[in-house]
Amino acid sequence: MVKSAPSPIATRKPSKVEGIKENSNFLREPVATEILQDTTHFTENAVQLLKFHGSYQQDNRDNRTKGQEKDYQFMLRTKNPGGLVPPQLYLALDKIADEYGNQTLRATTRQGFQLHGILKKNLKSAIATIVKNLGSTLGACGDINRNVMAPPAPFKNRPEYQYAWEYAQNIADLLSAQTGAYYEIWLDGEKAISAEEDPEVKAARQRNGNGTIIHDNEEPIYGTYYMPRKFKICVTVPGDNSIDLYSQDLTLVVITNKKKQLEGFNIFAGGGLGRTHGKEETFARLADPIGYVAKDDVYDIVKAIVATQRDYGDRTDRRHARLKYLINDWGVDKFRTQVEEYFGKSVEAFKPLPEFKYHDFLGWNEQGDGKLFLGISIDNGRIKDEGSFQLKTALREIVEQLNLPIRLTPNHNLIFYDIEPDSKQAIQDILSRHGVVDDPSKIEPLVRYAMACPALPTCGLAITESERAIPGILERVRALLDKVGLQNEHFVVRMTGCPNGCARPYLAELGFVGSAPESYQLWLGGSPNQTRLAQPYTEKLHHNDLDSFLEPIFVYFKKSRKSKESFGDFCDRVGFDAIREFASTYEPQTANAANKSRHRVNLKEEVYSKLKEVAQSQGKPMTQLVTEALEAYFQNLS
Repeated sequence: MVKSAPSPIATRKPSKVEGIKENSNFLREPVATEILQDTTHFTENAVQLLKFHGSYQQDNRDNRTKGQEKDYQFMLRTKNPGGLVPPQLYLALDKIADEYGNQTLRATTRQGFQLHGILKKNLKSAIATIVKNLGSTLGACGDINRNVMAPPAPFKNRPEYQYAWEYAQNIADLLSAQTGAYYEIWLDGEKAISAEEDPEVKAARQRNGNGTIIHDNEEPIYGTYYMPRKFKICVTVPGDNSIDLYSQDLTLVVITNKKKQLEGFNIFAGGGLGRTHGKEETFARLADPIGYVAKDDVYDIVKAIVATQRDYGDRTDRRHARLKYLINDWGVDKFRTQVEEYFGKSVEAFKPLPEFKYHDFLGWNEQGDGKLFLGISIDNGRIKDEGSFQLKTALREIVEQLNLPIRLTPNHNLIFYDIEPDSKQAIQDILSRHGVVDDPSKIEPLVRYAMACPALPTCGLAITESERAIPGILERVRALLDKVGLQNEHFVVRMTGCPNGCARPYLAELGFVGSAPESYQLWLGGSPNQTRLAQPYTEKLHHNDLDSFLEPIFVYFKKSRKSKESFGDFCDRVGFDAIREFASTYEPQTANAANKSRHRVNLKEEVYSKLKEVAQSQGKPMTQLVTEALEAYFQNLS
């Protein structure tokens, strides 16, 4: 893969978006003017700024009619440091989804919520309701620090997890936009009641730190132009990779002493997954270890890293604007040296760390203080009611009855915590009555560890399906594994409808990245714990060819794997040349001939959902029901 940088920045003009930010009066205009206009959508300049306020303008492509205006609607994204969702906020979001949205909530892969289908005329009411119920959408999108992630597990007897939560919140506060535009536009200037900011955070925001602060500016850390592109941060604990730490611009790892007291943080920087097909100068990249700082210096080192990207990141080519490209072009040593100039002293040596493992914290668990927490798996993060499966209703009832706080997970699942043991049965009864599983051992492992982005019909960047396609893809992968004798095998599968990689497919063992309508780039070789990048194995695989394409790879895996070797580790060890050589001479099993000739059609989501529900209730395969229905239809025609 070629990883060449664009031409020198000094010879090129800033991108158009830089001018939009400069002329916005700190994110005010033209959003403030256009929200008052009786139109269905915003202009392009306003759309760019609207992202900073937590919203994307979208077009429902399922409803697109030639010659008519696009079906404009808006996605709202919340900002929840560490995934925290107070019960009051959850109930407000549930109500907004019903009144203004598409009756669903979408838990994201960055521990927030998305609401889809909101009309422009309802956007202000929706945002105001979120803010008045202890939430925010400010900085959930845009060229700014996004939601700060942290492991969602509420272990009260493991202080390092509590430190991760505390500093995720404090760093989110430190890097929050200071402009008054958000409250002026969405709450008519009324500042909502919120938790009191840590005095150390407030002081750190104003502390100069050798050029980290822009004086006499409404945005002391960001300045007039904010960041060159989005900036992503997480705080985690040694050994816990539930937050995909290598995919972040900046990762802080809590370091404690033998008494479990906080001493400082290890620092990783330069991760990022977004790329563009056919543009080899864009690429996924893992974060590098940078060094260690004592706890008293953590806010200053965060500011120093942000300032380095703010001042030296590429503002001319948005495809080359993330911190990963700056570090890739400069090298870690030069980057560290510049950070140390802003920091005012040297960064200490990186502290030893244990191997990082992935955890999803599903099912019932002890908190460590006598209370319980419950991790609930949510297929692709979509909280909805569909037939006998009433997840949205179940979660609402639990919150209404027990007033439990929630932590969203980085794999778009949900954790209820601070549960009294005598409330366990009541929760289980609610879930059972609404068809929701609370035992992760009853979830198909391929489904449990899979992720997909929303993609079509609403995401403007989507090339092909993702969330709506992955259930069928996983069924076929499962059937194929069973067929070749790998009944007990599972691995991490992730799918996105475009190369931006929102569901982090480049860290999966098997990654699908939309490359054309109904086709995907296939990535292989990531690790089960998301600590190694996958690599592109084929550029364009039509979904109809999936079974015949994957079968020889799975057969080779079965024949040549080492004991207990995972699929991703196997692909990385043997290499793609060996896999291709085996596949080129592979003779498919006779039974596969029928599979290769089977044709597939796409169904509308509501039709597919009804078909799945009926198939489950009758105990029949969906293919059988479709075949029977079509045969009856053709008989009636004749």
